[in-house]
Amino acid sequence: MRVPLSWLREYVDLPATATGRDVQEKLIAVGLEVETVERLGEGLKGPLVVGQVLTIEELEGFKKPIRFCTVDVGQANGTGEPQEIVCGARNFSVGDKVVVVLPGAVLPGDFKIAARKTYGKTSHGMICSGDELGMGDDGSHGIIVLPPEYEVGTDAIALLELVDEVLDIAVTPDRGYCLSMRGVARETATAYGLPLRDPALLDVPPPNAGGYPVQVSDPMGCDRFTARTVAGLEPEARTPLWMQRRLQKAGMRPVSLAVDITNYVMLELGQPLHAYDRTQVAGPIGVRRATPGEQLTTLDGTKRVLDAADLVITDNRGPIGLAGVMGGANTEIAAAVADPETGRLRGTTDVVIEAAHFDALSIARTARRHKVSSEAAKRFERGVDPEAASAAAQRAVDLLVLLAGGTAEDGVTEIVTPSGPRTITVSADHPDKVAGVTYGRETVVRRLQQVGCDVYGQDELVVTVPSWRPDLSEPNDLAEEVIRLEGYENLPSTLPRPPAGRGLTERQRLHRRVGRALAGAGYVEALNYPFTGSHVLDQLGIEQDDPRRAAVTLVNPLSDEEPDLRTTLIPGLLNALRRNYGRGSHDLALFETGPVFRASGDEKPASRLVVDRRPTDDEIASLDASLPQQPRRAAVVLAGGREQAGWWGDARPAIWADAVEAGRTVAREAGVELIVRQDQHAPFHPGRCAALLALVDGEEVLVGNAGELHPRVTKAMSLPERTCAMEIDLDRLEQAGTGPLRAPKISAFPVATQDVALVVDGSVPAAEVESALRDGAGELLESLRLFDVFTGEQLGAGKKSLAYALRFRADDRTLTAEEASAARDAAVATAVERTGAVLRG
Repeated sequence: MRVPLSWLREYVDLPATATGRDVQEKLIAVGLEVETVERLGEGLKGPLVVGQVLTIEELEGFKKPIRFCTVDVGQANGTGEPQEIVCGARNFSVGDKVVVVLPGAVLPGDFKIAARKTYGKTSHGMICSGDELGMGDDGSHGIIVLPPEYEVGTDAIALLELVDEVLDIAVTPDRGYCLSMRGVARETATAYGLPLRDPALLDVPPPNAGGYPVQVSDPMGCDRFTARTVAGLEPEARTPLWMQRRLQKAGMRPVSLAVDITNYVMLELGQPLHAYDRTQVAGPIGVRRATPGEQLTTLDGTKRVLDAADLVITDNRGPIGLAGVMGGANTEIAAAVADPETGRLRGTTDVVIEAAHFDALSIARTARRHKVSSEAAKRFERGVDPEAASAAAQRAVDLLVLLAGGTAEDGVTEIVTPSGPRTITVSADHPDKVAGVTYGRETVVRRLQQVGCDVYGQDELVVTVPSWRPDLSEPNDLAEEVIRLEGYENLPSTLPRPPAGRGLTERQRLHRRVGRALAGAGYVEALNYPFTGSHVLDQLGIEQDDPRRAAVTLVNPLSDEEPDLRTTLIPGLLNALRRNYGRGSHDLALFETGPVFRASGDEKPASRLVVDRRPTDDEIASLDASLPQQPRRAAVVLAGGREQAGWWGDARPAIWADAVEAGRTVAREAGVELIVRQDQHAPFHPGRCAALLALVDGEEVLVGNAGELHPRVTKAMSLPERTCAMEIDLDRLEQAGTGPLRAPKISAFPVATQDVALVVDGSVPAAEVESALRDGAGELLESLRLFDVFTGEQLGAGKKSLAYALRFRADDRTLTAEEASAARDAAVATAVERTGAVLRG
């Protein structure tokens, strides 16, 4: 909502020194979001006056039409002589009144005006357009042609109200009443503690039987409909400059007098109006739901097929408007055109003014269904004051009579569905309890009365809510009004006192440790949307019977291409990797932790919980039963270089082993030693895929997979070659863990290192050899590391040599060479027995 400060002053006697910034600060303090304050005409300096075109000479020989004009500017130039001006515009004629800027003036943008020679003539000034004066969109995009009644030499800066400040307010959905000058003025008056001149306080004649006939068939959709008729409008009547300027400052384009008046009243009072050409309306005006298949051509020229839920305005022919959204083209106010015989202007002379109140939800759904975001719909869907309809209709009638020479007919039609006032019972100290501040009953009553409420009672208050505040429906809403008007900045800052012994759960600690460990290993966290589509699973080569296909589909997805909740973290990370790779980052290591969503098929339909009490345990359990499984996962993706080149050596590309090591890094944070075996699992390369297993209750359980992606996957998803990935189940790791991590014991005794090289068949996994060495070495083994893999003719076909470094240490003594050798020999013996290894000499 754009609010000109000059217009706001009509309703509130603001201090003369108050600037737009001052008002902005006050309104923000009472809860309105004032985004900017635009200073119109900043830097503008005269002389800028009204002139009359005396002569026009067409200059020839140039690439575009050029006119040399003489303009009468009165005594504004100090001589009274006509001003000579060169102009390229074509939309004015001899005798027209125009806006002239003279040498010495400065236009917005620091555009200084001086006499200059151009096109063989000297131009002493400029004939101005609205764009050059910063007036906004007036629909003409040409020279401003003023009505003939303005005198030559009049100051155009004051005439056109070029200097002003405009507050741009982002109105939240619950504050729909602030989409009007009336609503903003009410908040301003409250903020400054000043009285409000309510523009809706008008003398309105009572309804009678002589008004335009109206039939409301859906009182739930339209609980109030006011119709007024004005006849004898002068087609040549133009919108006055002051109204045009207010509409422009508020962000609306002047169209014609009747339309401009309806828009002006809507901005002033917040009540959308619609004007019908009475000669184009056939019979009574009706309000009903549309018949499926009915069609309506709206004012924007679009033919719309109506839905049965659409509320429409009708006459005897059928729909003539989408109620509360947009009128129909067949009853549009006709533009004034010249009669070819008489030369007089002719157009709409009789209008019917509609001021109605429609159901907010119905209007919102219709506007979204037809993709029409009109100014009227914006207000109706946020809530319009139903009591302002008759005042808005009267205001429009008064303006039509005053500005268009019309005559208001005596008939007043008003159809109202009776409804009682809305009341809320609230204890006088309820705002105190919500805010933690003692306001007292007097303050609470005073603030609620400033909002427009009627308040009765002592300790227990009965509050009658004003008609323009449909958002006030419960005691907490009233408490919020008191708190915001007393000032959010006055609320004390207090720290909560958590009960002793509470903090992060072990599940939360594991989640944090995993994130820190991966970040410490050089991975960058990427947070992705949890939405995906089946086409992504197709690109990953996942079979139709794979559990990852059991997705939860959203009823109202943000994107039709991603209607499902993710069942794996890898697609989101791959999309982030591809996006960053395409933008020049070629060495990437990304990670994400979070839930995935798996539909088991056993979910029960969710029940709607009550809001007036705490749900019972059974209701909460029923709601939990409707949720899909949500296991927590950690995943990484890698591409490009894992280690950079430098003086320390060559670069090293990321390979499948880095993805496996990422899995080990995550598992260590849960106190789990992973078992790594070869596997085949989409979307990984069948020869470079590892299964990550952990012992849960003595049994090996698959907790994740790691490896290099299949070439078909990298091609389908436009990924770099040799892209690697890992995904692991944090919940299963937590089950396999030994509970909270304990600090390792540090021995003060020296370590004994023994190296062994074992020759095994090429098909024997290194993990099996490592497991055998650990089991055989016993409790003295501190660590075991594979540091070399060798194949060659001297070993024989199909053989490989695995070299391990074994570190032995005791907690209570220095190991002797014999003890270390004995432990090494025991480890080798176990490996020989289990894997058929041979000790390499």
